[in-house]
Amino acid sequence: MPDRQAFRELMLVENPMFGDVMRCVFGIQAHETRTYLTLQDEPESTVEDLTETLERDRSNVTRSLASLREKGLVSRRRRLLDGGGHVYEYTATPLDEVKSLMHEELDAWAAFVHDRIDSFGPPRV
Repeated sequence: MPDRQAFRELMLVENPMFGDVMRCVFGIQAHETRTYLTLQDEPESTVEDLTETLERDRSNVTRSLASLREKGLVSRRRRLLDGGGHVYEYTATPLDEVKSLMHEELDAWAAFVHDRIDSFGPPRV
């Protein structure tokens, strides 16, 4: 459900950027939006790759990725290493799919608000 405070702030912006709308609709932080946008440019990145690119520590990058995966904005694929072991590679959900998710989230929120409005009885004096 969209972040109400972020929604109010977004309404005051004449030409909001994609990241602003994304933060509002999905209730994510700026650093999570930055992680998503980085993965758009650099698909199949590892946590290590993102740590360097974003100049953030590993635990913060890992939390951002977990949040983005939970919201369906990032996918993870396990890649086996030649010397043994594995590493996870992350890829951003394609932009068209994210736009569809945004529409679905906003439609669900609007339906909730409409239902709420319809449930109000006469004002009490």
